[in-house]
Amino acid sequence: MTSELQSDELAGVVDLFGALTPAELERALGELAFKQGSDVEAAALSGAVDDAVASYALVRYEQGGETLLIPGPAAFPTLPENAEDLPHILDVRERDVDREAAARAVAERLRTEAARAVTDGDEESMRRLLDVTYDVAVWSDAVDVDDIRARLDDELDA
Repeated sequence: MTSELQSDELAGVVDLFGALTPAELERALGELAFKQGSDVEAAALSGAVDDAVASYALVRYEQGGETLLIPGPAAFPTLPENAEDLPHILDVRERDVDREAAARAVAERLRTEAARAVTDGDEESMRRLLDVTYDVAVWSDAVDVDDIRARLDDELDA
């Protein structure tokens, strides 16, 4: 495992389990680093997870009193080398993922970030978020983000 963790690789590890808590993901990545003969610092893991969430490759949401991570709308889950063994190594309980709750969390976050980008006149963020609205439309039919897309389109066309 390189010291630079890729968002799609993180999504791939999470996808192996369906959902993981942040602590479970950290353990999984620690095991993966060990299997690959490298070390990954906790700060690097935390930063990589935060980056993956920020890019919508991972979705962080609450379910049943715990914070879960699942592959997000912008993810192309990719398994890092040796990751296929992780389900046999880690004792992670099986969870039913509430896809609707995850989709609502994404839509709420997207709505907030889009409003901030419009208010700030941040065209780069608006373009990035516009792309995410298309990803969300494919990722989940549980939420409708057409209004967000329209608002971003209108602002970028103005």
